[in-house]
Amino acid sequence: MTGTDYEVKLNIFEGPLDLLLHLIRKNELDIFDIPIALITEQFLAYLDMLKTMNMSLAGDFLVMASTLVYIKSKMLLPRHEDETAEDPRDELTRPLMEYLKLKEAAGELSLREILNRDVFIHRFPEDDRKQMEDEEPLLKVNLFQLIDAFKKIVEQNLGATRLEFQVQQWSLKERITFMMDFLKQQGRIFFHELFREDRTVSEFVATFLALLELVQMSMVRIFQADPEKEIMVEGLFENTEDLNNE
Repeated sequence: MTGTDYEVKLNIFEGPLDLLLHLIRKNELDIFDIPIALITEQFLAYLDMLKTMNMSLAGDFLVMASTLVYIKSKMLLPRHEDETAEDPRDELTRPLMEYLKLKEAAGELSLREILNRDVFIHRFPEDDRKQMEDEEPLLKVNLFQLIDAFKKIVEQNLGATRLEFQVQQWSLKERITFMMDFLKQQGRIFFHELFREDRTVSEFVATFLALLELVQMSMVRIFQADPEKEIMVEGLFENTEDLNNE
């Protein structure tokens, strides 16, 4: 990087309710019986990680963090046996259930035909197309699953290193170009393969930020065959001229 630090904006990515749902699923929790101390700790840890990588957080993440801390403090207060007040966690459960209903409705609508509006077809070689048709339906990977996978890769290569974003001599655009060339050569690859040339924390972070930028520009897709299999990355490069013209 040169000059000022680069900042990735998450305007197309998931919000705080998505992060809460991710933590609930990751910890295999009951949405109606959330261990608020655990969820608050993990939620704040994600925010710290996003900040250290210079990702711009929307204000609603900070509002949710404050809400979690407030609910946690209320849960610590002694309750009388005859007290009939509602569970403080209902402040989370209600919006989470409403949000789940909206996501389910949006998922159903997305399956309907949209008459090719705003759709750009990616042409695959015939062998690749047949292979994809023979595969099981692919699962989309959300931002927080991606962060989990990235953190695991860093820890495997560098140990329990604290992530810190540092100014370097290379630019993010160079890292994006390198990743695009690599994906053009390799096609579909495993997520961990993006980091095989990285040696320092800064290099790992820069590669991850470059990947997020490509996702932002709809130039890669990230998916899993199933939740137990490794994350895959595939390039979709119809819009490469947009990057070259920047």
